[in-house]
Amino acid sequence: MANDNKLRILVLVGGTSAERDVSLATGQAVIKALQQRGHQVLAIDIACGRKLLDTTRSLIPQGIAAAPPDDLAGPLTSRELASALTLPETSAVDVVFLALHGGDGEDGHVQALLDLARVAYTGSGATASALAMNKLLAKKIFVAENIPTPAWVFVEQRRPGEIRISSTQKDMAAKDACRVSAKVPEYQQLASFLGTPFVVKPNEQGSTVGLTIVEQADELEPAFTRAFEHGPGVLVEQYIPGRELTVAVLGEEPLPAVEIVPEHGIYDYECKYTSGKSNYICPADLSASQAERLQSIGLKAFNALGCSGYGRVDFRLNSQGEFYCLEVNTLPGMTSTSLVPKAAAAKGIVFPDLIEQICRLAIK
Repeated sequence: MANDNKLRILVLVGGTSAERDVSLATGQAVIKALQQRGHQVLAIDIACGRKLLDTTRSLIPQGIAAAPPDDLAGPLTSRELASALTLPETSAVDVVFLALHGGDGEDGHVQALLDLARVAYTGSGATASALAMNKLLAKKIFVAENIPTPAWVFVEQRRPGEIRISSTQKDMAAKDACRVSAKVPEYQQLASFLGTPFVVKPNEQGSTVGLTIVEQADELEPAFTRAFEHGPGVLVEQYIPGRELTVAVLGEEPLPAVEIVPEHGIYDYECKYTSGKSNYICPADLSASQAERLQSIGLKAFNALGCSGYGRVDFRLNSQGEFYCLEVNTLPGMTSTSLVPKAAAAKGIVFPDLIEQICRLAIK
Protein backbone atom coordinates (compact mmCIF):
# COMPACT_ATOMS: atom_id res chain seq x y z
CA MET A 1 0.00 0.00 0.00
CA ALA A 2 1.15 3.53 -0.69
CA ASN A 3 3.06 5.42 2.00
CA ASP A 4 1.55 7.95 4.42
CA ASN A 5 -1.80 6.21 4.16
CA LYS A 6 -2.18 7.43 0.58
CA LEU A 7 -3.44 4.97 -1.97
CA ARG A 8 -2.60 4.05 -5.54
CA ILE A 9 -6.01 3.76 -7.21
CA LEU A 10 -7.03 2.66 -10.68
CA VAL A 11 -10.34 4.12 -11.87
CA LEU A 12 -12.13 2.15 -14.60
CA VAL A 13 -14.49 4.24 -16.76
CA GLY A 14 -16.35 4.28 -20.05
CA GLY A 15 -17.01 0.91 -21.62
CA THR A 16 -19.50 0.21 -24.38
CA SER A 17 -22.85 0.17 -22.57
CA ALA A 18 -25.64 2.69 -23.19
CA GLU A 19 -24.54 4.35 -19.93
CA ARG A 20 -21.06 5.18 -21.24
CA ASP A 21 -21.50 8.96 -20.89
CA VAL A 22 -22.69 8.58 -17.31
CA SER A 23 -19.67 6.42 -16.53
CA LEU A 24 -17.29 9.04 -17.92
CA ALA A 25 -18.96 11.73 -15.80
CA THR A 26 -18.79 9.51 -12.71
CA GLY A 27 -15.14 8.73 -13.41
CA GLN A 28 -14.25 12.38 -13.80
CA ALA A 29 -15.86 13.26 -10.45
CA VAL A 30 -14.21 10.31 -8.69
CA ILE A 31 -10.75 11.11 -10.08
CA LYS A 32 -11.00 14.73 -8.97
CA ALA A 33 -12.16 13.75 -5.47
CA LEU A 34 -9.34 11.22 -4.99
CA GLN A 35 -6.73 13.66 -6.26
CA GLN A 36 -8.02 16.26 -3.80
CA ARG A 37 -7.29 13.74 -1.05
CA GLY A 38 -3.74 13.31 -2.30
CA HIS A 39 -4.06 9.79 -3.71
CA GLN A 40 -2.20 8.60 -6.80
CA VAL A 41 -4.87 8.06 -9.47
CA LEU A 42 -4.64 6.15 -12.74
CA ALA A 43 -7.54 5.69 -15.16
CA ILE A 44 -8.46 3.39 -18.03
CA ASP A 45 -11.42 3.50 -20.41
CA ILE A 46 -12.19 -0.21 -20.79
CA ALA A 47 -13.48 0.42 -24.32
CA CYS A 48 -10.10 1.76 -25.44
CA GLY A 49 -7.76 -1.08 -24.55
CA ARG A 50 -4.29 -0.92 -23.01
CA LYS A 51 -3.64 2.77 -22.44
CA LEU A 52 -3.87 5.11 -19.50
CA LEU A 53 -6.03 8.22 -19.69
CA ASP A 54 -4.75 11.71 -19.02
CA THR A 55 -6.38 12.41 -15.67
CA THR A 56 -5.62 16.14 -15.93
CA ARG A 57 -8.07 16.52 -18.82
CA SER A 58 -11.85 16.32 -18.91
CA LEU A 59 -13.15 12.86 -19.76
CA ILE A 60 -16.45 14.22 -21.07
CA PRO A 61 -16.02 17.86 -22.17
CA GLN A 62 -19.58 18.22 -23.50
CA GLY A 63 -21.24 16.70 -20.45
CA ILE A 64 -23.89 13.97 -20.50
CA ALA A 65 -26.23 14.19 -23.48
CA ALA A 66 -30.01 14.22 -22.98
CA ALA A 67 -30.24 10.69 -24.43
CA PRO A 68 -27.92 7.65 -24.37
CA PRO A 69 -25.39 7.38 -27.22
CA ASP A 70 -26.65 5.21 -30.10
CA ASP A 71 -23.39 4.60 -31.96
CA LEU A 72 -21.64 2.31 -29.47
CA ALA A 73 -19.51 -0.70 -30.37
CA GLY A 74 -20.53 -4.14 -29.16
CA PRO A 75 -19.53 -5.45 -25.72
CA LEU A 76 -15.87 -6.24 -25.16
CA THR A 77 -14.71 -9.85 -25.06
CA SER A 78 -13.29 -11.25 -21.82
CA ARG A 79 -9.85 -11.26 -23.42
CA GLU A 80 -10.17 -7.58 -24.34
CA LEU A 81 -11.32 -6.75 -20.83
CA ALA A 82 -8.47 -8.72 -19.27
CA SER A 83 -6.00 -6.97 -21.58
CA ALA A 84 -7.26 -3.57 -20.49
CA LEU A 85 -6.79 -4.52 -16.84
CA THR A 86 -3.23 -5.85 -17.05
CA LEU A 87 -1.12 -2.83 -17.92
CA PRO A 88 2.26 -2.87 -16.14
CA GLU A 89 1.45 0.50 -14.55
CA THR A 90 -1.66 -0.97 -12.88
CA SER A 91 -0.12 -4.13 -11.44
CA ALA A 92 0.57 -2.63 -8.02
CA VAL A 93 -2.61 -0.67 -7.29
CA ASP A 94 -4.18 -0.83 -3.85
CA VAL A 95 -7.74 -0.80 -5.16
CA VAL A 96 -9.73 -0.46 -8.38
CA PHE A 97 -12.57 2.06 -8.31
CA LEU A 98 -15.31 0.84 -10.67
CA ALA A 99 -16.82 3.99 -12.17
CA LEU A 100 -18.67 1.83 -14.70
CA HIS A 101 -22.41 1.67 -15.34
CA GLY A 102 -24.33 -1.00 -17.22
CA GLY A 103 -22.94 -3.74 -19.45
CA ASP A 104 -19.74 -5.59 -18.55
CA GLY A 105 -18.90 -3.11 -15.81
CA GLU A 106 -21.99 -3.68 -13.71
CA ASP A 107 -23.15 -7.21 -14.57
CA GLY A 108 -20.33 -9.09 -12.84
CA HIS A 109 -17.94 -9.64 -15.77
CA VAL A 110 -15.32 -7.10 -14.68
CA GLN A 111 -15.78 -8.12 -11.05
CA ALA A 112 -15.08 -11.78 -11.92
CA LEU A 113 -11.87 -10.84 -13.75
CA LEU A 114 -10.70 -8.77 -10.81
CA ASP A 115 -11.54 -11.65 -8.45
CA LEU A 116 -9.34 -13.95 -10.55
CA ALA A 117 -6.54 -11.36 -10.38
CA ARG A 118 -7.07 -11.06 -6.60
CA VAL A 119 -7.40 -7.29 -6.84
CA ALA A 120 -9.57 -5.28 -4.43
CA TYR A 121 -12.35 -3.31 -6.10
CA THR A 122 -15.23 -1.09 -5.05
CA GLY A 123 -18.85 -2.17 -4.87
CA SER A 124 -20.42 -5.61 -4.86
CA GLY A 125 -18.89 -8.90 -5.97
CA ALA A 126 -19.52 -10.74 -9.22
CA THR A 127 -22.53 -12.78 -8.11
CA ALA A 128 -24.37 -9.91 -6.42
CA SER A 129 -23.65 -7.66 -9.40
CA ALA A 130 -25.09 -10.22 -11.82
CA LEU A 131 -28.20 -10.75 -9.70
CA ALA A 132 -28.89 -7.04 -9.31
CA MET A 133 -28.46 -6.39 -13.04
CA ASN A 134 -30.90 -9.19 -13.92
CA LYS A 135 -34.22 -7.65 -12.88
CA LEU A 136 -36.13 -10.93 -13.12
CA LEU A 137 -33.77 -12.83 -10.81
CA ALA A 138 -33.66 -9.92 -8.37
CA LYS A 139 -37.46 -9.78 -8.19
CA LYS A 140 -37.67 -13.53 -7.56
CA ILE A 141 -35.31 -13.05 -4.61
CA PHE A 142 -37.37 -10.10 -3.35
CA VAL A 143 -40.50 -12.28 -3.37
CA ALA A 144 -38.69 -15.10 -1.56
CA GLU A 145 -37.48 -12.62 1.09
CA ASN A 146 -40.89 -10.93 1.50
CA ILE A 147 -39.64 -7.65 0.09
CA PRO A 148 -42.59 -5.88 -1.60
CA THR A 149 -42.08 -5.41 -5.34
CA PRO A 150 -44.47 -4.63 -8.23
CA ALA A 151 -46.09 -7.56 -10.04
CA TRP A 152 -44.51 -8.52 -13.36
CA VAL A 153 -44.55 -10.62 -16.48
CA PHE A 154 -41.27 -11.71 -18.08
CA VAL A 155 -41.11 -11.92 -21.86
CA GLU A 156 -38.20 -13.65 -23.59
CA GLN A 157 -37.35 -13.49 -27.28
CA ARG A 158 -36.00 -16.94 -28.18
CA ARG A 159 -35.45 -16.01 -31.84
CA PRO A 160 -36.58 -13.10 -34.02
CA GLY A 161 -40.37 -13.05 -34.20
CA GLU A 162 -40.90 -15.60 -31.43
CA ILE A 163 -41.41 -14.85 -27.75
CA ARG A 164 -42.12 -16.83 -24.61
CA ILE A 165 -44.11 -15.40 -21.71
CA SER A 166 -43.27 -16.52 -18.19
CA SER A 167 -44.02 -15.25 -14.71
CA THR A 168 -43.63 -16.31 -11.10
CA GLN A 169 -46.86 -14.60 -10.12
CA LYS A 170 -49.17 -17.19 -8.54
CA ASP A 171 -52.38 -15.64 -9.82
CA MET A 172 -51.39 -15.69 -13.48
CA ALA A 173 -52.93 -18.62 -15.32
CA ALA A 174 -50.54 -21.43 -16.27
CA LYS A 175 -51.61 -21.23 -19.91
CA ASP A 176 -50.43 -17.62 -19.98
CA ALA A 177 -47.17 -18.39 -18.21
CA CYS A 178 -45.84 -20.72 -20.92
CA ARG A 179 -47.36 -19.39 -24.12
CA VAL A 180 -45.22 -19.05 -27.24
CA SER A 181 -46.26 -16.45 -29.78
CA ALA A 182 -44.94 -14.81 -32.91
CA LYS A 183 -46.25 -11.45 -31.69
CA VAL A 184 -45.88 -9.26 -28.63
CA PRO A 185 -48.20 -10.18 -25.73
CA GLU A 186 -51.81 -9.09 -26.00
CA TYR A 187 -52.39 -5.69 -24.45
CA GLN A 188 -55.61 -6.79 -22.75
CA GLN A 189 -53.92 -9.83 -21.24
CA LEU A 190 -51.21 -7.67 -19.65
CA ALA A 191 -53.66 -4.95 -18.63
CA SER A 192 -55.97 -7.43 -16.89
CA PHE A 193 -53.05 -8.86 -14.89
CA LEU A 194 -50.98 -5.75 -14.17
CA GLY A 195 -53.52 -2.94 -14.49
CA THR A 196 -52.85 0.17 -16.53
CA PRO A 197 -50.57 1.85 -17.19
CA PHE A 198 -47.73 -0.67 -16.98
CA VAL A 199 -43.98 -0.46 -17.56
CA VAL A 200 -42.04 -2.22 -20.34
CA LYS A 201 -38.27 -2.28 -19.84
CA PRO A 202 -35.18 -4.34 -20.73
CA ASN A 203 -34.37 -7.02 -18.19
CA GLU A 204 -30.69 -6.07 -17.98
CA GLN A 205 -30.29 -2.33 -18.42
CA GLY A 206 -30.03 0.72 -16.18
CA SER A 207 -30.79 4.46 -16.16
CA THR A 208 -34.29 3.77 -17.60
CA VAL A 209 -32.63 3.02 -20.96
CA GLY A 210 -35.22 1.33 -23.21
CA LEU A 211 -38.06 1.91 -20.74
CA THR A 212 -41.61 2.87 -21.76
CA ILE A 213 -44.75 3.47 -19.72
CA VAL A 214 -47.56 1.94 -21.77
CA GLU A 215 -50.96 3.56 -21.34
CA GLN A 216 -52.85 2.27 -24.38
CA ALA A 217 -52.77 -0.63 -26.82
CA ASP A 218 -51.08 1.10 -29.75
CA GLU A 219 -48.04 1.89 -27.57
CA LEU A 220 -47.32 -1.75 -26.78
CA GLU A 221 -45.53 -2.95 -29.91
CA PRO A 222 -43.18 0.07 -30.13
CA ALA A 223 -42.39 -0.37 -26.43
CA PHE A 224 -41.34 -3.99 -26.97
CA THR A 225 -39.35 -3.10 -30.07
CA ARG A 226 -37.46 -0.49 -28.07
CA ALA A 227 -36.85 -2.81 -25.10
CA PHE A 228 -35.70 -5.76 -27.23
CA GLU A 229 -32.99 -3.53 -28.73
CA HIS A 230 -31.15 -3.95 -25.43
CA GLY A 231 -31.37 -7.71 -25.00
CA PRO A 232 -33.57 -10.80 -25.36
CA GLY A 233 -35.40 -10.38 -22.04
CA VAL A 234 -38.10 -7.81 -21.29
CA LEU A 235 -39.80 -7.18 -17.96
CA VAL A 236 -43.39 -5.92 -18.04
CA GLU A 237 -44.09 -4.46 -14.63
CA GLN A 238 -47.04 -3.07 -12.72
CA TYR A 239 -46.82 0.73 -12.59
CA ILE A 240 -47.06 2.09 -9.05
CA PRO A 241 -48.49 5.63 -9.01
CA GLY A 242 -47.00 7.77 -6.29
CA ARG A 243 -43.66 9.09 -5.11
CA GLU A 244 -40.15 8.17 -6.28
CA LEU A 245 -37.73 7.41 -3.44
CA THR A 246 -34.30 5.88 -3.05
CA VAL A 247 -32.16 4.60 -0.19
CA ALA A 248 -28.37 4.52 -0.44
CA VAL A 249 -26.36 2.00 1.56
CA LEU A 250 -22.78 2.68 2.67
CA GLY A 251 -21.01 -0.25 4.27
CA GLU A 252 -23.72 -1.78 6.43
CA GLU A 253 -25.66 1.43 7.05
CA PRO A 254 -28.61 2.88 5.12
CA LEU A 255 -28.28 6.62 4.50
CA PRO A 256 -31.15 9.15 4.63
CA ALA A 257 -33.77 8.54 1.94
CA VAL A 258 -33.96 10.85 -1.06
CA GLU A 259 -37.20 11.79 -2.83
CA ILE A 260 -36.98 12.58 -6.55
CA VAL A 261 -39.46 14.90 -8.22
CA PRO A 262 -38.74 14.68 -11.98
CA GLU A 263 -39.91 17.28 -14.47
CA HIS A 264 -41.33 14.61 -16.82
CA GLY A 265 -43.38 12.76 -14.23
CA ILE A 266 -41.02 9.80 -14.66
CA TYR A 267 -37.39 9.78 -13.61
CA ASP A 268 -36.06 9.07 -17.11
CA TYR A 269 -32.53 9.37 -18.55
CA GLU A 270 -32.87 13.08 -19.30
CA CYS A 271 -34.23 13.91 -15.84
CA LYS A 272 -31.50 11.82 -14.19
CA TYR A 273 -28.55 13.48 -15.89
CA THR A 274 -29.64 16.98 -16.91
CA SER A 275 -29.19 19.62 -14.25
CA GLY A 276 -32.47 21.28 -13.30
CA LYS A 277 -34.70 18.54 -14.74
CA SER A 278 -35.43 17.05 -11.31
CA ASN A 279 -35.84 18.32 -7.77
CA TYR A 280 -34.39 16.34 -4.88
CA ILE A 281 -35.59 16.31 -1.28
CA CYS A 282 -33.13 14.88 1.22
CA PRO A 283 -33.96 13.71 3.75
CA ALA A 284 -37.26 12.78 2.11
CA ASP A 285 -40.42 14.21 3.64
CA LEU A 286 -41.50 11.08 5.53
CA SER A 287 -42.64 10.41 9.07
CA ALA A 288 -40.02 8.94 11.38
CA SER A 289 -41.66 5.51 11.18
CA GLN A 290 -41.89 5.65 7.38
CA ALA A 291 -38.25 6.68 7.03
CA GLU A 292 -37.14 3.89 9.35
CA ARG A 293 -39.22 1.31 7.48
CA LEU A 294 -37.94 2.46 4.09
CA GLN A 295 -34.32 2.27 5.25
CA SER A 296 -34.98 -1.17 6.72
CA ILE A 297 -36.47 -2.53 3.48
CA GLY A 298 -33.67 -0.94 1.47
CA LEU A 299 -30.98 -2.59 3.59
CA LYS A 300 -32.86 -5.91 3.45
CA ALA A 301 -33.02 -5.79 -0.38
CA PHE A 302 -29.32 -4.86 -0.55
CA ASN A 303 -28.37 -7.79 1.69
CA ALA A 304 -30.78 -10.23 0.01
CA LEU A 305 -28.81 -9.95 -3.24
CA GLY A 306 -25.50 -10.28 -1.39
CA CYS A 307 -24.40 -6.71 -2.13
CA SER A 308 -21.50 -5.03 -0.35
CA GLY A 309 -19.53 -1.79 -0.13
CA TYR A 310 -22.15 0.66 -1.29
CA GLY A 311 -25.22 0.81 -3.51
CA ARG A 312 -28.66 2.29 -3.96
CA VAL A 313 -32.14 0.79 -3.71
CA ASP A 314 -35.01 2.41 -5.64
CA PHE A 315 -38.65 2.51 -4.48
CA ARG A 316 -42.13 3.77 -5.26
CA LEU A 317 -44.49 4.87 -2.47
CA ASN A 318 -48.20 4.66 -3.27
CA SER A 319 -51.06 6.71 -1.84
CA GLN A 320 -51.79 3.98 0.75
CA GLY A 321 -48.33 4.40 2.23
CA GLU A 322 -46.97 1.12 0.82
CA PHE A 323 -43.36 0.91 -0.38
CA TYR A 324 -42.48 -1.13 -3.49
CA CYS A 325 -38.87 -2.05 -4.20
CA LEU A 326 -37.99 -1.60 -7.88
CA GLU A 327 -34.32 -2.57 -8.08
CA VAL A 328 -30.87 -2.43 -6.49
CA ASN A 329 -28.08 -0.46 -8.19
CA THR A 330 -24.67 -1.92 -7.35
CA LEU A 331 -22.67 0.86 -9.06
CA PRO A 332 -24.86 3.95 -8.75
CA GLY A 333 -23.84 7.20 -10.44
CA MET A 334 -21.44 9.65 -8.83
CA THR A 335 -22.17 12.67 -11.03
CA SER A 336 -23.16 16.18 -9.93
CA THR A 337 -26.84 15.15 -10.02
CA SER A 338 -26.39 11.68 -8.47
CA LEU A 339 -28.34 10.45 -5.50
CA VAL A 340 -25.78 8.65 -3.32
CA PRO A 341 -23.67 11.81 -2.85
CA LYS A 342 -26.85 13.72 -1.90
CA ALA A 343 -27.74 11.11 0.72
CA ALA A 344 -24.19 11.09 2.07
CA ALA A 345 -24.19 14.90 2.30
CA ALA A 346 -27.37 14.72 4.41
CA LYS A 347 -25.39 12.48 6.76
CA GLY A 348 -22.55 15.02 6.87
CA ILE A 349 -20.21 13.14 4.51
CA VAL A 350 -18.68 15.41 1.86
CA PHE A 351 -18.03 13.97 -1.61
CA PRO A 352 -14.24 13.41 -1.42
CA ASP A 353 -14.66 11.68 1.95
CA LEU A 354 -17.42 9.49 0.50
CA ILE A 355 -15.23 8.36 -2.41
CA GLU A 356 -12.25 7.67 -0.14
CA GLN A 357 -14.44 5.76 2.32
CA ILE A 358 -15.76 3.56 -0.54
CA CYS A 359 -12.15 2.76 -1.51
CA ARG A 360 -11.16 1.87 2.04
CA LEU A 361 -14.25 -0.32 2.46
CA ALA A 362 -13.14 -2.25 -0.62
CA ILE A 363 -9.62 -2.77 0.76
CA LYS A 364 -10.99 -3.78 4.17
